[in-house]
Amino acid sequence: MLITFCGRQPLAILYPHFCFLLYASRNLDHSHIMRCALIVVLCLGPLHAQDEEKKKDSQKEEITKATHQDSVTIDGKKIEYRATAANLLLKNSKDENRASIFHVSYERLGIKDRSKRPVMFAFNGGPGSSAVWLHLGALGPRIVPTTEDGTQTLPPPNAVVENPHSILDLVDLVFIDPVSTGFSRTAGDTKAGEFHSVNGDIKSVGDFIRRWVSENDRWASPKLLLGESYGGIRAAGLSEHLQNEHGMTLNGVVMLSSLLDFRTLRTQRGDDLSYQIFLPAMAGISHYHKKVAGDRNELVEKARAYAHGDYAKALLKGAAISKDEKTAVAENLAKFTGLPAGLFLETSLRLSPTRYRKELLRSEGKVIGRFDARTAWPAISRDSDYAGYDPSYSVVYGAFATGMNDYLSRTLNWQGHHPYKILTGDVHPWDWNSNNRVLNMSSPLENALRENPNLRVLVMVGYGDFATPASGMQYSVDHLFRIPEARRKAIEYAWYEAGHMFYLNQPDLEKMRLDLVKFINN
Repeated sequence: MLITFCGRQPLAILYPHFCFLLYASRNLDHSHIMRCALIVVLCLGPLHAQDEEKKKDSQKEEITKATHQDSVTIDGKKIEYRATAANLLLKNSKDENRASIFHVSYERLGIKDRSKRPVMFAFNGGPGSSAVWLHLGALGPRIVPTTEDGTQTLPPPNAVVENPHSILDLVDLVFIDPVSTGFSRTAGDTKAGEFHSVNGDIKSVGDFIRRWVSENDRWASPKLLLGESYGGIRAAGLSEHLQNEHGMTLNGVVMLSSLLDFRTLRTQRGDDLSYQIFLPAMAGISHYHKKVAGDRNELVEKARAYAHGDYAKALLKGAAISKDEKTAVAENLAKFTGLPAGLFLETSLRLSPTRYRKELLRSEGKVIGRFDARTAWPAISRDSDYAGYDPSYSVVYGAFATGMNDYLSRTLNWQGHHPYKILTGDVHPWDWNSNNRVLNMSSPLENALRENPNLRVLVMVGYGDFATPASGMQYSVDHLFRIPEARRKAIEYAWYEAGHMFYLNQPDLEKMRLDLVKFINN
């Protein structure tokens, strides 16, 4: 009874028994002491075994998998495929579980030689976003329905429909949810913070890709990455990491609505580059909302030239700029944007992106979107100088959350107990690994391009993107100095009418497929 009792108790309960044994030993002979010690040892045995079992249990991260066979009609052809929703366990050097990475893969059936079949790994950004947007918005065989131009919501609920613009006819697809997004979680005793950094994220996703390729016998297959937004940062880092760490050379990298240098994005005191970068986007968006006239493409190019010419000189002078020059620059900015010159004088020629979003349609009581600046909804307050919210995010969040959860459970037969995290702040604070410098992922991409002469890059940008404006990527590509001049031809551009998730605009979705088909087949 004593042994059974002890075997069920925590070690703290046994501590008094040790004390009693030591105290009582003063008055016991040797045989009594040995018997008491044996009892304590026997008590500890089950405890030790129990602790070991608990440790083992912490390592028993259930590997779940659900498969589904279906078909989709693409380019007039019926494509049979197998969809697999699964967890893949990442391990440390001691073979202990570190993380469970949720992913959904699609493999076309009837392929005799899969070594010649390309595979594309796709992920979104954030940091903190699952791959739902690319998965059910653009690339997968099923898609969340949207309005024709993608700027309005459809009545809920939002069940997925067939996607005739998927590229599953040409490549197998793997959609990856990084740790803390989707259903992906840490495992064992691993701290989530190990994955919530630029380097930690690249290493973990790289480890996933290596494992998936090995477990599915795809080392001989052509391999491509497609990253959207911060996913482009991840893709740039992976292009070098996979090559150097695992000897896995890529055939292509697609950077969709992405960036390389965060200086192009962040408006901050002492660094005026972002104001130059946002001006061409402002010009294109103002044209869309009929605040300026003329040819849109010509206007955007003129704004870009001005941004890196006279505007850059004016910003460089700071407060030393003359009154006349400041006035002249303000008037030119007004011509490009349709906003009053006085507004630019008021802001020292530095109009922030969020202020622009509020000011452009202030007279109409509307605020324009950040992800897609074509979207315009009622402002929270007419008096505020700040946008307050992003109507273009409101368009998509509910629809994609509903669509994904319904698709996973009803079509893919995935039974998860945790909520699927579409876009989460759980990854913050994010370690930018920048050593007090603004993150710039140009070097890894340069290294990959230089050391892999067969690597090609496709940059996809939208005129309506006010989250990562197109001119930011143009600036970064123009500043890739450490690649041979001939390798610049490996970097191509594709332009779209809509915003950050331009594929929500049906004409852009159709064009996106054509551009990807051309890129993959070349």
